[in-house]
Amino acid sequence: MKGLILSGGKGTRLYPLTFTSAKQLIPLSNKPVLFRVIEAIRDAGIEDIGIVIGDTGAEIKKAVGSGGRWGVKITYISQDAPLGLAHAVKISKDFLGDDRFVMFLGDNVIQGGISGLIAEFAGSAFNSQIVLTRVKEPQHYGVAELGPDGRIVRLVEKPKDPPGNLALVGIYMFDSNIFEAVDSIAPSWRGELEITDAIQWLVEKNYDVHPYVHRGWWIDTGKPHDMLEANSYVLEEMTPHIDGYVDRTSEVDARVTIEKGVEVFNSVIRGPAIIGRDTRIVNAYIGPFTSINHDCLVENAEISRSIVLENSQIRNVGRRIEDSLIGRNVVIHRSPIRPKSFKFTLGDNSVVGLLGSD
Repeated sequence: MKGLILSGGKGTRLYPLTFTSAKQLIPLSNKPVLFRVIEAIRDAGIEDIGIVIGDTGAEIKKAVGSGGRWGVKITYISQDAPLGLAHAVKISKDFLGDDRFVMFLGDNVIQGGISGLIAEFAGSAFNSQIVLTRVKEPQHYGVAELGPDGRIVRLVEKPKDPPGNLALVGIYMFDSNIFEAVDSIAPSWRGELEITDAIQWLVEKNYDVHPYVHRGWWIDTGKPHDMLEANSYVLEEMTPHIDGYVDRTSEVDARVTIEKGVEVFNSVIRGPAIIGRDTRIVNAYIGPFTSINHDCLVENAEISRSIVLENSQIRNVGRRIEDSLIGRNVVIHRSPIRPKSFKFTLGDNSVVGLLGSD
C-alpha cells in the first residue's frame, strides 16, 4: 500500500497564525500535526508516501524533506488550486498507480493511529474503507447514512438536514477503482470534486465500501478551539520525562515533560504539559494542557491550556493567560494600565503590550 497526505489547504480558519505558516505545521505537544500523520502512516507499515501541496508547498518541503528522518520516501504532488479531495486523488494517479492506498488529511489527529485500520483493509476484499465517527454538528461534515445491515446507503457533503450524526473522518482507503469514480463525477456547487460524491459513485456501482465507526477521539484541527482540544488529548497520552534543569524552589508534577536545555527557576508547572528545549521558565506558573515550544521565555507570568510556538516571550503579565494560541517570535509584556482578562490567537512576530500594573 501507499500513503497519500493532503496538505494543500490555506487554513483560513486559523488566521492570523496561518498567514505566515502552513496549518499542518502548527504543533501539538511541540510536534507539527503533519509529522504526526506521517508517523501514523509509517507505523502502519507504509513507507511510500505522497504529499499533495499547494500555496504553502515550499514550507512543507523544507520542514518534511525527503522523509529520511521517519524511514519513509516522500513524493510531492502539486495542486494548483484547492479543487476538492477527489481532485487531489485525481492528480495523484501517476504516483499511486494501481496500488491500494490510504488517504489522510494532513491536519487531522486520531486516537490510536491507523495500524489496525490498514491491516483490516489490506487483508480484505474491500474496494474502499471509510472511517466514521459520531459528531455533535454533522452539518459541518460529510455525513454517511447506514442501512439496517450496517452498509452505506448514501453520503452527503455538509447537509443542511443531516441524515444522521456519522461524519467522515479525514481517513479513507481505496483501491484503483477510485480513479474511475473521480473521473465520473462533476464538481459540486462549491466548484470542487467532492470525495463524498466519488464514494457515493462506488456505492451506487455496487463496489464494496466498508464503513468503520471509530470509537475514540478524533479532531480536525481547523480552528483555534480544535487545536487546543487536540493538544490536550495528545499531552494526556505522552510519557513524561525531565531532561532539563529544575531548581529546588520549583514544583513540577509527574505529568510534565521538560526537554534538554530547559531551565526552570522558582516556578510551578502542572501537567500534562511540555516545555520545549532551551526555554526558560522564571517565577512563573504553567498550568495543565499547555505546550511551550523551544527557545521561549515565560517570566513573571501565568499561562494555562495554551500553545506557545517557538522563540516567543511572555513577561511580567499581571493576569493569567488561558485558552490561547500564540505564534512564533511573539512578545507579550505588560503595559501600565490595569487589565481585566486576556485571550489570544496571535500570529508570528506579534508584539502585544498588556494593560495593567499588577
